[in-house]
Amino acid sequence: MKQSSKQNDISNGPKIVVFGGGTGIFNLLRGLRRYTSNIVAIVTMMDSGGSSGRLRDEFGHLPPGDIRQALVALSPDDRSSLTLRQLFNYRFSKGAGLEGHSFGNLFLAALTEITGGIEKAVLEAGRILGIRGRVYPVTLTNSNLVARLEDGTEIVGETNIDVRKIKPNLKIDYVYLDPRAYAYPEVLREIETADVIVLGPGDLYTSIIPNLLVDGVADSINYSKAKKVYIGNLMTKHGESDGFAASDFVSEIRTYLENGKLDYVVLNKGGLPDKLTKRYEKEKAYPVENDVTQVKKLAKNVIERPIAAAGTLLRHDTGKIARIIIDLATR
Repeated sequence: MKQSSKQNDISNGPKIVVFGGGTGIFNLLRGLRRYTSNIVAIVTMMDSGGSSGRLRDEFGHLPPGDIRQALVALSPDDRSSLTLRQLFNYRFSKGAGLEGHSFGNLFLAALTEITGGIEKAVLEAGRILGIRGRVYPVTLTNSNLVARLEDGTEIVGETNIDVRKIKPNLKIDYVYLDPRAYAYPEVLREIETADVIVLGPGDLYTSIIPNLLVDGVADSINYSKAKKVYIGNLMTKHGESDGFAASDFVSEIRTYLENGKLDYVVLNKGGLPDKLTKRYEKEKAYPVENDVTQVKKLAKNVIERPIAAAGTLLRHDTGKIARIIIDLATR
């Protein structure tokens, strides 16, 4: 009876629409699925590296990597689903043509061929995995992310921006999509009926902003009556957000939201372990400064909580950030 009541509560939970890509969105989705089944993950489709990039080049498909992570994040926790989750995350370490590929990416590529489109493949994969929620590609346009640096140099491709080898000490002036990309229609419908829209956590220019560059997305977010939330990053990233304070992240997001308002900005409080931050210093990544006074000029509300997870990597605590979002949704 209690289990049935819990399932009913989850199915009637608030509708949370999450934008992002990579590990940031994975952690948030994993936490949210404990509280509501009305989760919509809208995933960036600009990945151009690794297994996703190879499949994109060889088949002309949209990159499946971030979609795969979102599907796995929303899959059940029970033991009967463990093998499927492991299978989707399995990466081949050898084999001509297979080395470096993720099984889940190959599975989605095959489903795309069978069903005739990535959007249909994602729907079918979600059914097979028994996910709680829905996953959508932000666009069906095969588009490249381009970054223009402060000296005018342009870097083409998400992976080349994500792992900067070209003039990594120069700041990014702005990013754009080439060719122009158009929102998958279902994405706009989901935004319209959301209770909460969440941006991040994730890399600013390669995971969050690419979604806002897709035609129709920023306008739909701005017009939506949903509460808009940005979850702040714990660390800066070399070649992407060097020297950024929290207000710099918020300011950039608002720029690509066409100066749209953010209702809440969630920031980590209480510092980070020195042992871990020193390890990140080797990658020229540093803790993000919480310049709360400046952030309050850009957002209606600022929430400071200890949201960093304990562990060997600096990550957001899955349960804590999910609980904050659910609390905001039910206010």
